[in-house]
Amino acid sequence: MFRTLKYQLPAIAWAILVLILCLLPPQDLPRENHFFEGFDKIVHLGFFFTLTVLLFFGKIRQQNSYDYRILTVLKIVLVNIAIGGGIELLQWKVFISRDGDWWDFFADMIGLGMGVFGYLLLHRNAWIKPKN
Repeated sequence: MFRTLKYQLPAIAWAILVLILCLLPPQDLPRENHFFEGFDKIVHLGFFFTLTVLLFFGKIRQQNSYDYRILTVLKIVLVNIAIGGGIELLQWKVFISRDGDWWDFFADMIGLGMGVFGYLLLHRNAWIKPKN
């Protein structure tokens, strides 16, 4: 198990950073970075796109191959759903200075979808064949 986790260290570190940033009290977050209303949704999208890419990157390094199984993709999707949903539940029920938001979760899932789409599109061996 620890052999597998060593390949996922960047993804684990990123997930911890995302968890910390999403659970900080709002007054501790910088205000000058809010360029427009809904900017935080783009931040959520970026968080989960990056997390998805790092999870796939760890799996590629572990296998030393770009091949994938649908079970691997499903596991990565479920991990992202659990993290995104867990963060929103913690914001809603545990951290009273934060509010859980369905739109944040939706933005998380859009980032997840973008990461999965990019991986499937760019790393499918059937589509990447050398020219003869």
